[in-house]
Amino acid sequence: MTVQHGPLFRPFEHKTLKLRNRIAMAPMTRLASPGGVPTAAMAAYYERRALGGVGLVISEGTVVDRPSSSTGWPQIPRFHGEAPLKMWKSVVEKVHHAGAAMAPQIWHMGVQADNPEGPVGLPEAEGPSRFYAPGKANGRAMTVADIEATVEAFARSARHAKDLGCDSVEIHAAHGYLIDQFFWDATNDRTDRYGGGTIAERSRFALEIVKAVREAVGPDFAVILRLSQWKESDFKVKLAHNPSELESWLTPLAAAGVDIFHCSQRRYWEPEYEGSDLNLAGWAKKITGCPTITVGSVGLQGDDWGKPAAGDARSKGDDAKLRALDDLLERLDRGEFDVVAVGRALITNPEWAAMVQDGRFDQLKGYDVEDLRRIA
Repeated sequence: MTVQHGPLFRPFEHKTLKLRNRIAMAPMTRLASPGGVPTAAMAAYYERRALGGVGLVISEGTVVDRPSSSTGWPQIPRFHGEAPLKMWKSVVEKVHHAGAAMAPQIWHMGVQADNPEGPVGLPEAEGPSRFYAPGKANGRAMTVADIEATVEAFARSARHAKDLGCDSVEIHAAHGYLIDQFFWDATNDRTDRYGGGTIAERSRFALEIVKAVREAVGPDFAVILRLSQWKESDFKVKLAHNPSELESWLTPLAAAGVDIFHCSQRRYWEPEYEGSDLNLAGWAKKITGCPTITVGSVGLQGDDWGKPAAGDARSKGDDAKLRALDDLLERLDRGEFDVVAVGRALITNPEWAAMVQDGRFDQLKGYDVEDLRRIA
């Protein structure tokens, strides 16, 4: 397959989301917003990837208006308040001027392990329970009033996204953060209507957020939901053990207003269930009929997240190795998923999209963990 004219570079359109190609910049937290306010350097960082050819920029996780939403990390950007929103407007304008679409990822971290830098005066973390992993407690269970206020906070941030001229908004419901903590039976032991013995029952909180966001942005604004099976605290977790459970989880979310499912895997090429080579994004599309985004080590061999070897700042693991794109292109071409999100490869290679389109594979570099900290 000729990459230059392959499926990665076909336009994509769904509601307000109009992309010049099928490549998205994946959201990647960098702790680079002092006091929660994005900087001019951040705007340039996103602009550079847009100039490098991506079709969609999905921002790093940016938190909604809840006191403990960032769990004590003051460098995580906010998507509320006059100063942060003013800077996000600058980001959106620069990304648009560079030819890409923009979608902020709105987020609440929920209960997490201690921030080694200190809580910075924030109140105790909140979640469905006190736990962020089995047997690991570090917060408090939310009251129903807390839950209702959080739903409203997500809706307000989504409305801000539309008002700022964004093309879409992504709700972060993956990786063991707040919404995902409601999904997971290990962290959701509630006995009220937000708990339950099945993934479908534990999805009520997410459903209320999606419905509130949909009401806030209207019927034609594209809403993306990012989800995963794995958690930061446990890579082997499965929320849906088979296609039937996946259907009971995703179908109501689609009916509530999700337009696009962004399905996070550690390795996009791994089948989600036995008996099929479909990955999680493939199954989500098959079950719901919604467009999907696949993500997970695109362009890289491994998934050790660039952890440096002892005494060496450079990743010596599989992240430094490059993976051929043939299977990715074949899957995209046959419609298994619709958009490909690129993360670490795009950090190290801001012009990744243009380089791939031009066939400059010999110029691509493996991921270096230090690149994430350089804010470039």
